[in-house]
Amino acid sequence: MRKKTLAIIKNDPWLKPYAEAIEGRHNDALKKEAELTRECGSLVELANAHEYYGLHRTRDGWTFREWAPNATAITLIGDFSDWQQQEAFSLTRRAGGVWEGNFPADAIKHGQFYKMLVTWPGGQGERIPAYATRVVQDPETHLFSAQVWNPDKAYRWKVKTFKPDVSPLLIYECHIGMAQEREGVGTYEEFRKNILPRIAADGYNAIQIMAIQEHPYYGSFGYHVSSFYAASSRFGTPEELKALIDDAHSRGIAVIMDIVHSHAVKNENEGLGRLDGSYDLYFYGDGRREHPAWDSLCFDYGKNEVLHFLLSNCKYWLEEFRFDGFRFDGVTSMLYYSHGLGQDFGSYADYYNGGQDTNAITYLTLANKLIHMLNPNAITIAEEMSGMPGLAVKVSDGGMGFDYRMAMGIPDYWIKTLKERKDEDWHPTSIFWELTNRRDDEKTISYVESHDQALVGDKTVIFRLIDEKMYWHMTVGDDDMTVARGIALHKMIRLVTLATINGGYLNFMGNEWGHPEWIDFPREGNGWSYKYARRQWDLVDREDLQYKFLNAFDNAMVELVSDVNNFQALGIEKLWEKDDDQILAFRRGNLVFVFNFNPFKSFSDYGILAPAGSYTVELSSDRPEFGGFGNIDESVKHLTIPDPLYAPTGKEWLKLYLPARSAQVLRLHRSRKKK
Repeated sequence: MRKKTLAIIKNDPWLKPYAEAIEGRHNDALKKEAELTRECGSLVELANAHEYYGLHRTRDGWTFREWAPNATAITLIGDFSDWQQQEAFSLTRRAGGVWEGNFPADAIKHGQFYKMLVTWPGGQGERIPAYATRVVQDPETHLFSAQVWNPDKAYRWKVKTFKPDVSPLLIYECHIGMAQEREGVGTYEEFRKNILPRIAADGYNAIQIMAIQEHPYYGSFGYHVSSFYAASSRFGTPEELKALIDDAHSRGIAVIMDIVHSHAVKNENEGLGRLDGSYDLYFYGDGRREHPAWDSLCFDYGKNEVLHFLLSNCKYWLEEFRFDGFRFDGVTSMLYYSHGLGQDFGSYADYYNGGQDTNAITYLTLANKLIHMLNPNAITIAEEMSGMPGLAVKVSDGGMGFDYRMAMGIPDYWIKTLKERKDEDWHPTSIFWELTNRRDDEKTISYVESHDQALVGDKTVIFRLIDEKMYWHMTVGDDDMTVARGIALHKMIRLVTLATINGGYLNFMGNEWGHPEWIDFPREGNGWSYKYARRQWDLVDREDLQYKFLNAFDNAMVELVSDVNNFQALGIEKLWEKDDDQILAFRRGNLVFVFNFNPFKSFSDYGILAPAGSYTVELSSDRPEFGGFGNIDESVKHLTIPDPLYAPTGKEWLKLYLPARSAQVLRLHRSRKKK
């Protein structure tokens, strides 16, 4: 019988020399799935570790279990035992290194704090259970403890079913703690009441929330996770997070969680580092244990128990909190033994040279399969920068199953352009190639900047454009030329990036209106200040400042593409690019996008070959309400001019006035058939 060729190889002939490696990875995932589900039957039935391990209220009392094969004794200590070791709360060792304890109903109460006291050969220590669903930091001692969480009334969901809108997917990346205006840590409730209405008004149909999984150091941005099953208590209660997600769904907004399965915090008292005294329970026990760049621990994806832990974690967040999917952090680090550090990816051979971690690839493949089995409408996004083929290809076609991959080269391109090129050296051919250079069989999330570009040590696009003049010249009516240039290019960069998407678009909160300054979490170096760990919404709300212009333009361009069904799936037809003029024009459906990146020249009656017909202006970056100069007369209906030379193509000359540093979008209303 002839072996069936995977679709990923059929669709890209350049992958044929690596067919054996691709098929091998695919088969590895299938074999591991069969091994894991031999007794339970499916990944969905397998991924229930959180229902077995941890502390659970039963009909007769409480049951607690922990996987800790290296331990010689485990006792629960907490408020219920005056934090003393008591025989009544000791656990019994079961088969497979599992420890179990059963306690009367009145022995443990909701809200009490607790830990495990774990003894192992040669040592002992207090540990937080791996499956704790509520972990709280003491405000005085700053130590973390698990908290019994079993409220009398479970949260009652108002929105019973929800299906994300992905036509297109417009993501507002956000952080609960720094979303508020006051200096301090924001809450789930503040976000729900104050920020969600803004996001809905701005037209975004998804939020991607960072720092949900509990992490001991606030300044880690949530990427050094300690308790993988606990929603960060510094922002509020689990019920308040559920209310936020419920409210978002009622507004038609999907909620994507930034999930961290690429590494874990090194902390032993708070995290999984030496839960049972051993070094290799969840992580590698050799030289691969510590991440060389992140000061964190690397999961051993070759262990079935680790796969069980992580797969169940995906299911837990989907079902318990009704997240609509995940953005997987640090995927590049997972894919390669080198973590992708100091490695160039210049050819396909670099993805199949034996330096790939097949165990991690298997995990990601199974995770995507599980997630889409649980919710066919779930969204999965890979934060991956090496460009490994197949990442966002269906598992059945030989890929790893992500729905989207982050187009991480785009923000790098914009930063490099702003840093290294004079305005007159911006080339439309380069811009268009960078924004559209991607695999045909993989959808991407395009973005100008995410939280990465807003952190201390980097600069946002608006800061690179305007810098310190933001503090003195953002008043409406101020004619500062640096600010005018910055506002004009900020709009153009965002529009051309959004207009060329083939999947979705992402924006980090506040960047859409040019939030000034950087993000700097409280730390010793800044006197533990919250001054820069917040968003200054009052700036965009003020009528006397120009931030409102950028926000209005962002709203308009988001609305424009939202009104086109499956905008992201429309083909992109390049109509015109001329580097010496710095003009770029392309078509998507009935919309024609025209950009004049020239800093000095405005063009009258500039000719662009476009489908024959009549056009009207739908959007112009030069409108006064967007901080422009109003030089484009949008009341004019543009009729194309025939040219016998191009008659066979159905194209005619579309003559336009193109002011310097401006963009406009025209709609084709009537197309003349070619004769």
